[in-house]
Amino acid sequence: MQPIANVEQAEAWNGPEGRHWAEHAAQWDAVSAALNEPLLASAGINPDDRVLDLGCGNGQSTRLAARRAPDGYALGVDLSGPMLRTARAHAAGEGLTNVRFEQGDVQVHPFPPGGFDVALSRGGLTFFTDPVSAFTNVAHALRPGGRLAFTCARAVDEQQWFTVLMAALVGRVPRIDPGAAYEPGMFSLADPRRIDELLTAAGFRDITISGVDPAMTYGPDAAAATQLFLGTGPARALLHNGDRQAATRARVALTTALSTYEHPDGVQLKGAFWLVTAVAGGK
Repeated sequence: MQPIANVEQAEAWNGPEGRHWAEHAAQWDAVSAALNEPLLASAGINPDDRVLDLGCGNGQSTRLAARRAPDGYALGVDLSGPMLRTARAHAAGEGLTNVRFEQGDVQVHPFPPGGFDVALSRGGLTFFTDPVSAFTNVAHALRPGGRLAFTCARAVDEQQWFTVLMAALVGRVPRIDPGAAYEPGMFSLADPRRIDELLTAAGFRDITISGVDPAMTYGPDAAAATQLFLGTGPARALLHNGDRQAATRARVALTTALSTYEHPDGVQLKGAFWLVTAVAGGK
């Protein structure tokens, strides 16, 4: 793997967190599925485009992009070795020949200058230690006039999946300190003014930011959704003391809470995201 700037993230996504997401790829792809069409439509992928998928994870968005560029190709880049192995296996299983994956840190990865027509990301751009450097690196990877499209989470209190999870596990929704809101993490781009400032500083123009409010499906029923949630890093951190009785109580509480959101199509909770587009350099 190439040099890494985001060491803490690399450790997490090559450890238990990455293994959890890789082992439950189908479930996590279902969670984010409602973001795929808005993201890909905004990216405006042409049949011969060279597409870069940033923080591609298990590679679903990369594979979807590759199908829209049959005469071009898609490259997915991610820190997580476990998830990239899953991505490669799925691409091979689908018979895709115009897609490949590289392990690397988007913030410092040596992309070929101007080597891509489109860059996209489904929630993979919020964990950078130096976001201006990261977005500048992405801008350099795009040809002048190349397109960027990505989704990122809005404010924490708008996320039904988060509020339900936290209320069930700890009895309240944690408040994010305003001073910590810009630190690397899922909600670091919740402020649209910050998105505009970062992209402008990185050399992007024609920036648009609009809201998307998808229904996110976490499993066929409350028990399955609970199992998925409790395997994540935030849930493991809350239950880190190893108290089996506390873990059992948490599982019961979360399953009960999620049962309220069971629908014929599964357990559905609302998410709140920004859909961002921009153009790299040039006129």
